[in-house]
Amino acid sequence: MSSHREAPEISKDPVADNTDVYAFVSPDKPDTVTIIANFIPFQNPYGGPNFYEFGDDVLYQLHISNSGTGQADISYQFRFHAEIRNKKTFLYNTGPISSIKDPNWNRPQFYSVTRVDHGRSRILARNLAAPPVNVGIRSTPNYAKLAGQAIHTIGTNRKVFAGQRADGFFADLGSIFDLGTLRPFQMAHLIPSAAAMGVNGLQGSNVHTIALQVPISDLTRDGRRPKDVLDAKSVIGVYASASRQQSKILDGGVPVWHGPYKQVSRLGNPLFNEVIVPMAEKDKWNSLPPSGDKRFAGYVTKPELAGLLPVLYPGVFPRLAAYKKPRADLAAILLTGIPKGVVPGFQNYTGPVQADMLRLNVAVPPAKSPNPLGLVAGDAAGFPNGRRVFDDVVTVELRAVAGLTIPLVDPAFTPDDAAGAIKDGTSNTNSDYLKWFPYLGTPAGGYSSKPGMPAVS
Repeated sequence: MSSHREAPEISKDPVADNTDVYAFVSPDKPDTVTIIANFIPFQNPYGGPNFYEFGDDVLYQLHISNSGTGQADISYQFRFHAEIRNKKTFLYNTGPISSIKDPNWNRPQFYSVTRVDHGRSRILARNLAAPPVNVGIRSTPNYAKLAGQAIHTIGTNRKVFAGQRADGFFADLGSIFDLGTLRPFQMAHLIPSAAAMGVNGLQGSNVHTIALQVPISDLTRDGRRPKDVLDAKSVIGVYASASRQQSKILDGGVPVWHGPYKQVSRLGNPLFNEVIVPMAEKDKWNSLPPSGDKRFAGYVTKPELAGLLPVLYPGVFPRLAAYKKPRADLAAILLTGIPKGVVPGFQNYTGPVQADMLRLNVAVPPAKSPNPLGLVAGDAAGFPNGRRVFDDVVTVELRAVAGLTIPLVDPAFTPDDAAGAIKDGTSNTNSDYLKWFPYLGTPAGGYSSKPGMPAVS
């Protein structure tokens, strides 16, 4: 979760594993959209001397679909390369790193950014520096400053960052994967125990983040900034992917890649591949474009988890157990966007093509008082209208699967009382989110972190 080890094969290739995608109208720059994609899950902060970095052999991409086809109309491509400054030492750094240009940093990494617009490529930037990881108080004594130096401006009113951040996703992984246990409600579980607070399984973990902030007009169908929420042109679809070349040959133990790039990971909505797609099809799903997701629609309209909840929590979800209609509410939320007329004054419908993407209505302004439960709590600037870094997507999706959103499309249905209360009981226990780009918090530092203890920046 959200997509940290979601498929058998990609779990063996973490450098290409896309863990989370976020897309939102920037709260501090509302004429821009920020898109964030995280990779390399469950990073141990003290994982040296070969600390985490982006893959030089991976093509990372952020995709925007604005034509209603589920296909990428605009893509931003990121390619990385690492250098070794001192080939006579095993050290990541040979002294304190005071800047991203400091020669004490022995393995700097650089990247290029290319925009592909309907098949036409244009390189936006070359040799942009990523920051080092947060090694510790001696090696990286002012990490916030280092990270700030790695925020690059490209063109006018456009920013990019690629580097380590604190994982902003939160979920009780240890409990959920133990037969679907939700600690606050485990007294009602088939195998009961006393209710307890949730435990964030991502506590202390870092990720590698690619963050891009661009004018809204860069991403819309007609190159304008829409103002009408009900205008179809105000909605974009967003997803991210990682690709590798088709074949790998070991040359003296060193992998050499050949052939065209093939997608090995993708992500739009949180938890889609993790919870909805069956295990036997997860890696296949990762290799396909969202435009082909019609083949997986049956798993959305009849989700396995909706059938498991009444079994795991006997007597708690009788109405959900009795509901046999296809889940049109989930199909709208996850595959097409929400059409006009379902939620008053709102829509993020991209058309009938079923495709797993975050759908963002860019005409919805940032909320003055954001609610982490997003649209279901009346905050139309939040998930599933895009996704902000602090949105509690686990609670939102649990409640949706439990039937809370069925009345949106079937007013005759009354959800079980538990559907509006179900949650895993967690919140972010890593570094605080930032109020500015790149929004995710300072990564946990290696020296300051201890096994089994909360992470410390």
